[in-house]
Amino acid sequence: MIFTPSALDGVWQIDLERQTDPRGHFARSFCADEFAAHGLPPGFVQCNVSFNTHRGTLRGMHWQAEPYPDGKLVRCTSGAIFDVAVDLRPGSPTRHRWVGVELTARNGRALYIPAGFAHGFETLTDDTEVFYQMTEAYHGELSRGARWNDPAFGIAWPLPPSAISERDQSWPDVVR
Repeated sequence: MIFTPSALDGVWQIDLERQTDPRGHFARSFCADEFAAHGLPPGFVQCNVSFNTHRGTLRGMHWQAEPYPDGKLVRCTSGAIFDVAVDLRPGSPTRHRWVGVELTARNGRALYIPAGFAHGFETLTDDTEVFYQMTEAYHGELSRGARWNDPAFGIAWPLPPSAISERDQSWPDVVR
């Protein structure tokens, strides 16, 4: 795996190191030792799949509050997404800044988003599936969010949203 730090401390782009032959390729997508060597969690406690029928589907911006904040390792297994992490850490010099990475089934890229960040994505193709591993189990009562178009973030989404949940549309803006 090739670990590339992003402009936001703690957010990593992780690319596959493919071993290619006439059959296709093989690559490791997770190794506890390599993750630990980069200061990332060496294990995950929950895995989720999100299937999205339409291009332009937007999900986010979500996080889980204390005492069980969660980190996520996100990979697109079918189709393509624009995946976004927003720094919400109090006192961080990059607070409210965002980074976006295109994850596709073809490029095999993953994005690691640590606790303390909001996460969201927009589908770039129809019939897109997203697989993500969580560092913490889901606690519904700790689920939080901010609007996908919060001016404090200024996220440059690649498409106008074609589908977004009522809940995601109604999250409040974060306080600057």
